This record gives sequence, structure tokens and C-alpha cells, in this order.
Amino acid sequence: MPARQRSRGSRHGRDIRSSVAGPVLPFLSSRETRFEDIAADAADYVTALWPAELGDVRFRWADMPPRALADRLDEVPEWAIDTQQRTITIYRLPLQRLPRVHVDDPWHRQVAIEGAVFRAAAELIGRDPWEVAPDRWRHH
Repeated sequence: MPARQRSRGSRHGRDIRSSVAGPVLPFLSSRETRFEDIAADAADYVTALWPAELGDVRFRWADMPPRALADRLDEVPEWAIDTQQRTITIYRLPLQRLPRVHVDDPWHRQVAIEGAVFRAAAELIGRDPWEVAPDRWRHH
């Protein structure tokens, strides 16, 4: 019996397979990563509009406010501002789990997150939130 000739495919006659990971797939998206992407874009946007006032401000994300902060207030805060360290912390879970939106869809949830970033930035620099990002949602 002659020796089997080695083919370039698999031993079952199929073509060569792709890598173990398969074809290039989009990154998995979670609520946390979507929140961070939206909040970071809003922070970049407002910082670009107000570079003199917000250029040195550091935006951070956290799941929930510290218990001591939440216990002192009637409702769960969406952000906290540290004026001495020039830091704004946006809290993810109050914005995602306790939304104050009239329509619960992706666009309104995005607006709620962006709005929290804009309101926090406005509070830090002593401006009206509509003045901080006046044209952000004009074309929707």
C-alpha cells in the first residue's frame, strides 16, 4: 500500500482552519465599558470647550458613592466634586440603575450620562449646565 500523501488541509480533507480565536470579532461590550466610553467622550468634549477652566480637571468613574456620602443625602448622588484636587467623580450605578429618563432607550441613557458629566463640570466652574455644552444635543 502506498504511503498517504500529506495534504495542505486537515486530515479530513478540509481547508486549513483559521486561528484558534477565529475571525476578528468586535470587542465585547458591557454596561460598564459603555458607561466609561460615554462618560469619557463627554468629559473630552466639555474639556475641549472649556480648556482654561477644565484643562486641569481629572474625571474619574466609580460604581457607587462612598457610603458616608450617600448616607448624608436624601437621594443617591450621580457625581462628586473635589474642588481642592480638581477632580470630578461620576458614579455609574445611580445613572444606569436609577435613571431619571422619560424614555428608557440607549440614546436617552447616553444623554443621562453625558448630562451628569456636564452638570458636574458646570458646578465645578460655576456655570449653568446649558452654558457648558450648549450644542451637544441640538442635532438629534
